[in-house]
Amino acid sequence: MDSRVTADTLEKGMVQTRRPHTARGFGLLALSFTTLGVIHSSVATSPLYVLNSIWSPNGPAPPPEDVIGVLSAIIWSMTLLPLVKYAFICLHFGTGEGEGGSFALFQGLFPPPREDIDGDRVLTGDSAYKTRSVSGSGHISNRFRWPLLAWCLFATGLTMADGILTPAVSVTSAAAGIAVSKPSTAGSVTGISLALLTPFFLIQPLGTERLGIALSPVLFIWLLLLGVTGIVNITAHPAIFRAFDPSRAVMFFVRTKRFTDLAGVLLALTGCEAMFASLGQFNMLSIQLSFSAFVFPNLILAYLGQGARMIRDGEAVINNIFYATIPGSSNGPLFWIVYIFGILATLTASQAMVTSTFSLVQQLVNMKSLPPIRIKHTSEKIQGQVFIPIVNWILMIAVIVFVVAFKNSENLTNAYGFAVATVMFSTTTLLAVQMVYVKRLPVFVAVGFFVIFGFLDGLFWTASLEKIPHGAWATLMLALVMMVFMLFWTWAKRLEDRFDGTNRRNLRHFIIATEKGEVALPAGAPPPLASEADELTVGDSVQQYYYYARDRTAYDSAAEKDEDKRELVRIPTCAIFHKFASGKGVPHSFVGFIRQWPALPQVVIFLSVCVLPAPRVPPHERYDVNKVRSVKGFYGVTYYIGFREDFEVNIEEIIAKICSLENPGDQNSSETINEIRRAVLQTTHIVPHYHVLSKVDVREGGPMRVPLNWIRKFLIESIYRRLIISFPETAKWNGPADEIIRVGITAKI
Repeated sequence: MDSRVTADTLEKGMVQTRRPHTARGFGLLALSFTTLGVIHSSVATSPLYVLNSIWSPNGPAPPPEDVIGVLSAIIWSMTLLPLVKYAFICLHFGTGEGEGGSFALFQGLFPPPREDIDGDRVLTGDSAYKTRSVSGSGHISNRFRWPLLAWCLFATGLTMADGILTPAVSVTSAAAGIAVSKPSTAGSVTGISLALLTPFFLIQPLGTERLGIALSPVLFIWLLLLGVTGIVNITAHPAIFRAFDPSRAVMFFVRTKRFTDLAGVLLALTGCEAMFASLGQFNMLSIQLSFSAFVFPNLILAYLGQGARMIRDGEAVINNIFYATIPGSSNGPLFWIVYIFGILATLTASQAMVTSTFSLVQQLVNMKSLPPIRIKHTSEKIQGQVFIPIVNWILMIAVIVFVVAFKNSENLTNAYGFAVATVMFSTTTLLAVQMVYVKRLPVFVAVGFFVIFGFLDGLFWTASLEKIPHGAWATLMLALVMMVFMLFWTWAKRLEDRFDGTNRRNLRHFIIATEKGEVALPAGAPPPLASEADELTVGDSVQQYYYYARDRTAYDSAAEKDEDKRELVRIPTCAIFHKFASGKGVPHSFVGFIRQWPALPQVVIFLSVCVLPAPRVPPHERYDVNKVRSVKGFYGVTYYIGFREDFEVNIEEIIAKICSLENPGDQNSSETINEIRRAVLQTTHIVPHYHVLSKVDVREGGPMRVPLNWIRKFLIESIYRRLIISFPETAKWNGPADEIIRVGITAKI
């Protein structure tokens, strides 16, 4: 996969996006094999707990017709949703770069505005920052942006909740199997689960590359074990194949009125969303091939085998349907082989969800929907493998709390199903809208899709609602809290970016350049601009002096205060001013800097960052540099970074680009280059530190104006102000903290 961004494309201000990964022959088979451990591990461990979530271990064994009815519901649910909806429909709706998931669907409807990449490096341009209203794709109204964003973030919160619930549910279910062989250990399941989960999180800093080497082989053997044991168990009651008749499922719910059992059937579908969300890591064909040709048939065989044994043995297996239906003795070699691989498979499923959570948090940070936090890359080859320390420790604490609080897998699955159903329904909603406004399909196609799959998702979602009092309330509360926080941060951060853009200034309007000895000007004539002085400078015999003026028209006014036209001394250092919003001009932090310290560094770099829709950017294409002719030593730089890369400014690479602009063959330029190289020995990063204040709506009328202003003031000044102190933009930087200067700025947003 070639994910590079070419320099020619960047010079035109258009970012080349990467293309979906393509593979054929043996490469496709290898890629399909890799998907087993990364994508399908969650759905592959569902047989551990699905049937016992429908029939309680402490209850009576169900009659044969009920077993066949539930198995029919499981088989057809897996066929219509993971296989048809996700593997053969959703995967066609990825982005042009091959990305999938809820954010891919949302960004398809509301694509981000095209940034003026070249304009970011123009420091002498006059371009007032305008709040760009991001119009939707096609004819979709922009007023739907925030409701759809809220819906998307709610689904994202539930997906991150899965990162907590998957380790808790799967590992606890696998550990419970020991009680089948050793009944005396039944009370130790929670302790065993914690003993497995705690080291699991402690070794996460080793990185996905090392931890994931054995993922796919483990899942491959696990699925083979499921298929083989399923075939052996089916011989106990071959009539179990009647479950392929969909009417059996309908008759079961009509006869028993137990519609809440759909919440248990839903657990057989856990992890199907990962097929779409992980599209960017693989490709459509590899996911379709691995699921339809290997994962799906083995899971169906496993469920059929469990059902056959339930019909034959009844009460003997109801206590733990999965482990009690393993062929052979409960203390035999096959039992312990399955038990060991069950533990490994659940840890694999947990690793996949934790890794997905890391990637999702990184995407949210890049989209400015979460505060900037430190993200570490754990692989030199695969830059998508990240470790986020604070997220890892939060997940560990949350998993431990869930395991201890809910005590067993039956209670945990109540919380699990609600998250799965809501995310599935969210995908169906966004996909139906995309069909009309992005894919330009006929409206009846989108309506038909939504009616069919929305109905199925709605059934599962309605059934899971009844689980809210029994544990799903925890998932719902967690997702709502995360959604509200992400919406609040997105809103406040956009206000801050708007302030940052509005207060950019044209460099020539307040930096005045004069030559040595130039004290007399024609009457009424304004002082020369820096660009004009540059043209008069010849060789080393002419030296420039620089002054700061609040307004160049007032520069020649005798009434102007001295501090309004103070001289700026050049000092032999390098300063990098970071621009946090796109557009022409210099950032407000530069104006604040020279007001507080009346000096100009020998090398001044205005750095803007462009996060590309590609995982990585080649080093030789990472920086674009413009030389500012108005003032000597000023440069505009764009730092291109892949969305999976660390933020780490390499000053040596920037200086190499700068020196190439200074015409090294010329004698004067050679001296300039030497000055630059001496200056960069002391490099300082300068960022704004905003003291945010809330703007007051002074419009007349409306009884809600006063309380709304008070709420706005409270959110911005009491909450957001404290958060930006706790989560500064520099939190995700890899440079030393003592190289950063924060310029205080009062910002009314």
